[in-house]
Amino acid sequence: MGGFFGVASHEDCIFDLFYGTDYHSHLGTRRAGMVVYDTQKGFDRAIHNIESTNFRPKFEKDILKMAGHMGIGCISDFEPQPLIVRSHHGTYAITTVSKINNTDEVVDELFKHGYSHFLEMSGGEINPTELVAAVINQKETLVEGIQYAQELIRGSLTLLLMTKDGIYAARDRWGRTPVQIGRKKEGYCACFESFSYLNLGYHPERELGPGEIDFITPDGLEVCVPAREEMRICTFLWIYYGYPSATYEGLNVEEVRYGCGRKMAERDMRRGDIHPDCVAGVPDSGVPHAIGYSNTSGIPFSRPFVKYTPTWPRSFMPPFQSKRDLIAKMKLLPIHELIDGKSLLLIDDSIVRGTQLRETTEYLYNSGAREVHIRPACPPLVFGCKYLNFSRSSSEEELITRRKIEKLEGTDQPTWEVLERYTDPDSDPYHAMMEEIRKELNFTTLHYHRLDDMIEGLGISPDKLCTYCWSGKE
Repeated sequence: MGGFFGVASHEDCIFDLFYGTDYHSHLGTRRAGMVVYDTQKGFDRAIHNIESTNFRPKFEKDILKMAGHMGIGCISDFEPQPLIVRSHHGTYAITTVSKINNTDEVVDELFKHGYSHFLEMSGGEINPTELVAAVINQKETLVEGIQYAQELIRGSLTLLLMTKDGIYAARDRWGRTPVQIGRKKEGYCACFESFSYLNLGYHPERELGPGEIDFITPDGLEVCVPAREEMRICTFLWIYYGYPSATYEGLNVEEVRYGCGRKMAERDMRRGDIHPDCVAGVPDSGVPHAIGYSNTSGIPFSRPFVKYTPTWPRSFMPPFQSKRDLIAKMKLLPIHELIDGKSLLLIDDSIVRGTQLRETTEYLYNSGAREVHIRPACPPLVFGCKYLNFSRSSSEEELITRRKIEKLEGTDQPTWEVLERYTDPDSDPYHAMMEEIRKELNFTTLHYHRLDDMIEGLGISPDKLCTYCWSGKE
């Protein structure tokens, strides 16, 4: 997906920019970049491929020669950025967290209005951040251009745009991804993850609302466009994406995951049909869910396997599925003494294709587990995400739920009405799908977290949340 960090300071900002950007490394592993602005030297940029090396060692030499009182940096799972753009607005730097579903339509619209060309990336695609900049440049002011981009682009768009005078921070029109503002004596920062500025001495100032555009300088913050009321923030930020110390809309990620585990335990306790010896979470995001489950149920929490973190990154980030599967297998180390002869209840953040969790279950059985009960911390993923570059569900055909629905229905093109039945946890089709998944992946029992339970645990009005990947409803 990606994340960003921006600084406007009375002092040199490179230290804050470097570490603030690095704190977004859990959101992407393909490209990273930083741009600084100095009143004497102008704009200076560094971009690196970080697929084989983490952000910090790639940029350690750059920060020794970069300097400026303002800067923006990003971790990207797709395009090289930030970009430096020269236009009738002057020179500016821009970085985005976006998913553009109507690229061809936007490009055609720009060509109609005299735009001459785009530079293709190595895969033949147009850099989405370059496309956003081209849209912005169609208007007379940057604020009008950002608003135009928010309205024209279908999908999602959150950005930072830095001029020589300050930084524009703009949250997606529907608030699907966050923008946080921090403040300290020397100036302000804008970022995706709220925790990224805490160790740098900033204090929370505000969280932008949907569609809000703010302009930050070392001296202050100006709201250029106020927030809209309507919001559809991605619910998966709390379930999977977000780092445990992150907070969105006033809700801490770790605390929400404890709550999800609590709701799953309450549901299982009402069923009363299983009696596991211990509860465990698949590292990392499954662990707090398991802690919440254990605290509520009274079933002991344990770690029957651990993740070897010194050299293995998060498994979903590499762009190729074969590499993700290899990393998922290599990084988890079983502890035989905590598995042998035990009935285990295992919580993972989700089941997408099922490949990784099937392999995890197999080596638990091979290590002597008597039973393996699986509790995904979110409902079944039935629809591919249209709003974020979520690499785990890039294709609906890859989803294990879709494969089972096609098998049960005897068609590879189920209608919306058919799919809707499979999202209802009280329906017969839903239970048939669960049983098919359980048998294929060799689980003792399988119960997904229910959407109604999950939303109740969050405590946010359902009309403020995007749950499209589970419900198919926008």
